[in-house]
Amino acid sequence: MKTRCLFVLLCLAMAGFPLLAQSDPPASREDVVKLFDVMNIRDQMRTVMESVAKQQRAMIHEGLKKRSPEITEEDLARMDQFTSDIMKDMPVDGMIDDMVPVYQKHLSRSDVEAMSTFYSSPTGQKLLREMPAMTAESMQAAAPRIQAMMDKVMSKAEDMAKQNRKKKTEQPKTGDQ
Repeated sequence: MKTRCLFVLLCLAMAGFPLLAQSDPPASREDVVKLFDVMNIRDQMRTVMESVAKQQRAMIHEGLKKRSPEITEEDLARMDQFTSDIMKDMPVDGMIDDMVPVYQKHLSRSDVEAMSTFYSSPTGQKLLREMPAMTAESMQAAAPRIQAMMDKVMSKAEDMAKQNRKKKTEQPKTGDQ
């Protein structure tokens, strides 16, 4: 009798779980857009993209100068202008539109409300103000490690290309036999 009663209670509890889950609906598009506004996400994205571009530009310059010492400052300036033009044309609003369903998938309405409350607070606003600088400084701190990895990857790619060229020259040509 005790077992049967325990089983019935367990079944009732399990049947109620979906109802509990439904009490916290997913975030709506409007909820997420409001969160993005509180977070100043457009400005954050632009600042981070500029920081990333600046960091990448420095690493690319260093790598190109190592691999192609004959490259001129004019060549580098043209490349910089090209990448700047690409960054200016980056569709930030479109990217934000792409992000909304991702946030909706992973966050409930109450999650978004709690995040909005936090980011509206003085501490949340400070985090938002400081995040671009923290990101830039973190990237700068990690740059030597990333550059070393890029150098290894480039060296490995060059070695593989040399091996492939060597294999092609060693293969007998068809019709020579």
